[in-house]
Amino acid sequence: MPSEFPMNDPQNIWKNQPTEPFTMSANELCRKAQQHERKARFEALYSIIAGLMLFVFFAWRFVQPYEVVPRMGVGLLSLWGIYYAYQAYKWIWPGRPTPDATLNTTLQSYRSELEKRRDHGRHLWRRAGLTFLVLGVAMVIVPALIKSLDTPRLLLNTLPFFVLLAIWLAVFLRLRKRNRGKLQQEIEELRALEM
Repeated sequence: MPSEFPMNDPQNIWKNQPTEPFTMSANELCRKAQQHERKARFEALYSIIAGLMLFVFFAWRFVQPYEVVPRMGVGLLSLWGIYYAYQAYKWIWPGRPTPDATLNTTLQSYRSELEKRRDHGRHLWRRAGLTFLVLGVAMVIVPALIKSLDTPRLLLNTLPFFVLLAIWLAVFLRLRKRNRGKLQQEIEELRALEM
């Protein structure tokens, strides 16, 4: 029976509805490109400052007396802070469009910035140095966990950290997927404008 009435199927109606062509004026495009530039600069500055603060914090912790493995982990985390700040500058910091650029030039530069951001998100583990972060955290936490095997109460004290870490990871992956979809949609809209 459902195959007899394809127009009564809401999913079919949704898929087959006509779409309007995407249009954007030159002023609107320039405004959007400037807005993206401001947002990207703020995000880049925030990431650079956070990376440098992490570097200073972990370097300060590195000079304090620890056992060898946790100390190497803290040193690795300190180096990760510098690497993270450098990658934020390299991949997130936007290029400045010329103020007297034509519509086509503005469109191309805006699209290339969006593609650069999309590509940065694709290889986040490598570009953000998350492998070094995970390794450094493991080098700091695992020796403490091994020592706490004698006393299960100390092991329970670390449980909130791991629960928060799992929640953060789930939220991070969800937001990353959503942002990547928004970037891709905007890139496709800009490509449609170029044609």
